[in-house]
Amino acid sequence: MRKFCSMSSLLALAVLGVACNSSQSTAPASAPPTAAVAPPMILTATVPLEGVKGRFDHFATGKGRVFVSGLGNNSVEVIDLFQGSRSHEITGVPNPQGVTFSPEANKLFVASEKGKVYIYDGDSYKLITTLDFDGGADNMRYDPATKRVYVGCGDSEKNAAIAAIDAMTNKRLDEVYKLGGEPESFQLEKNGPNIYVNVPDLKQIVVINRTTKELTRWPVTAGQNFPMSLDEANHRVIVGTREPATLSVFDTATGKMVASVPTVQDTDDLYYSAERKRVYVPGRAGEIWVYQQTDPDHYNVISKIPTVVGAGTAGYFGRQGKGFDRFYLAVSAGANTNAEVRIYTLQD
Repeated sequence: MRKFCSMSSLLALAVLGVACNSSQSTAPASAPPTAAVAPPMILTATVPLEGVKGRFDHFATGKGRVFVSGLGNNSVEVIDLFQGSRSHEITGVPNPQGVTFSPEANKLFVASEKGKVYIYDGDSYKLITTLDFDGGADNMRYDPATKRVYVGCGDSEKNAAIAAIDAMTNKRLDEVYKLGGEPESFQLEKNGPNIYVNVPDLKQIVVINRTTKELTRWPVTAGQNFPMSLDEANHRVIVGTREPATLSVFDTATGKMVASVPTVQDTDDLYYSAERKRVYVPGRAGEIWVYQQTDPDHYNVISKIPTVVGAGTAGYFGRQGKGFDRFYLAVSAGANTNAEVRIYTLQD
């Protein structure tokens, strides 16, 4: 389960940021005007989620839909990707966390903090079956090459692991990799055998070779390495940490950290766009920080997009079609506001 800062701490961070910005000197009146620069993302739509309470945890996509787990609402919200509206709500899942979709099996997989994975029909949303996972199930990834769903599960040294489900048969497999600490975000190589796993309890990235079954461990100097993305073409793993707040980059060939730059406070997700060579990092402090990758070892902040304090759960799935490159941000309900998913369109 993702750990996060208290709302009072986040509000303090936001106020401090405003105070710091206001104390900076401004350009003299005679300074020449600068050319307008297009923002890297613009808010283009909002999907209201009336009645959804509590915080969100993970996004997934499949068959023209976006799925977001309402951890605090015991629900999975289904959004029609092209209509931009909520089309369905799956209820009765205790503390849902990870979600993933198998197009080949036409099934939605939902991980519960309470120790089960729920498997639903991809059209009717009828519950097909459930599978038990000791210590809870969290992050999930689908591998279309093997038609397997990988599950980050467990909450202790003894049961923490990456496990596998056959998406076609709904059966747990004997493919289990013991980690020694609770897993957070992990990424699968598309053109190789490796799985890269954040294990913040151990301050490590664990590399699983699915061919040899060997595990390699890379030390992480900063604390609370939760989100992760993969730049497979450039052999880089990109990780967000919270103590301190950094964007840290590791060479997959050596396991060595090659870059580390400051990032937004209390990051919960991050995404890399190979097409744009950019990294998008939402944080619960109330901003999305956007980085330009100038080369695999150098990353510069090009924008800080204001959002809402507490909004850290996001989804990005690459370009879905011509002119359709969207970034999704979940915003929890406030005292006088409904929950919503904000849809941003990415720009060059």
